[in-house]
Amino acid sequence: MSDLSLSIAIGPYDRMMPLVRGEVRMDAVDPHFMLLEPEEIFFRAMRHEAFDICELSLSSYALRVARGDSPYVAIPVFPSRAFRHTCIVVRDDRGIRTPADLRGKRIGMPEYQLTANVWARAILEEEYGVQQRDIIWVRGGYETPGRIEKLPVTLPDGVRVENAPEGRTISGMLAAGELDGVMGPRAPSCFERGDPAIRWLFDDPTAEAQAWFRKTRIFPVMHVLGIRKSLVEQHPWLAMAVMKAFERSKAIALDRLTDTSATKVTLPFVEESLRRARQLMGEDFFSYGLAPNRHVFEYFLRHHHAQGLSDRVLAPEALFHASTLESHKV
Repeated sequence: MSDLSLSIAIGPYDRMMPLVRGEVRMDAVDPHFMLLEPEEIFFRAMRHEAFDICELSLSSYALRVARGDSPYVAIPVFPSRAFRHTCIVVRDDRGIRTPADLRGKRIGMPEYQLTANVWARAILEEEYGVQQRDIIWVRGGYETPGRIEKLPVTLPDGVRVENAPEGRTISGMLAAGELDGVMGPRAPSCFERGDPAIRWLFDDPTAEAQAWFRKTRIFPVMHVLGIRKSLVEQHPWLAMAVMKAFERSKAIALDRLTDTSATKVTLPFVEESLRRARQLMGEDFFSYGLAPNRHVFEYFLRHHHAQGLSDRVLAPEALFHASTLESHKV
């Protein structure tokens, strides 16, 4: 029997490279990797079901699972995890000194249902009492006008969302003073250029995130890995074959990161950062699997529903193929 020839769209993360380079083999699969930006993967997957296996926005995927029309089924492999205290940048001339000062402000965003924004709004609400209804949201592309929601959403009463004016971007509007801030998974270009009028909401977002982790033990999941549902129905072995391969690839990447005789990333202080991460979060700080991350998904799915993005609170198990929730033991 020939191996399955499958398209796999993922980001170029270190934890994927052993698979991409062929150092890790996926049982009975001939993979064809496409290394793409998340926005492209998510748009093509959610709008056109373009890939056999791909990264999926956790928020978009949960929305479609709740709706009952997801063409993909996820496995508990998390290509991207990130603390989102860096998710909000604000103008320094609007009197915004604390999260509470966001009330009544105009905050730009690329899409309402982005996973990073679900996490950021959840943190604003639970930690600082700022509700999604307290802010006027302005939707638009970071650098390209006309960005739309990948999936239609119906938001709760009282949540105000406006579209950016035709031809305008949220980065341009922030730089021009037409917005008070921007929330999203990447910073707008005006912030990256070092505009002195724009800063992070939190003066020390790393310290804020560390304190939040100590309180909640949550390391936010951004993306899950999806497999075309029709493929798994035809090949029941596939989900676990994919899970095993991505687990092995991540383990190799972490081993290499730990070898700091010649660091593998273009960043100083890698040894110190790795030691601090393990002291705070444990050895398996980038864990896959549902069991060690159940509390992460319970928190996220509760807020996903409260923010109007899913019509009910999903159980974490509803997101994942059943065969990946248990494994054999020797």
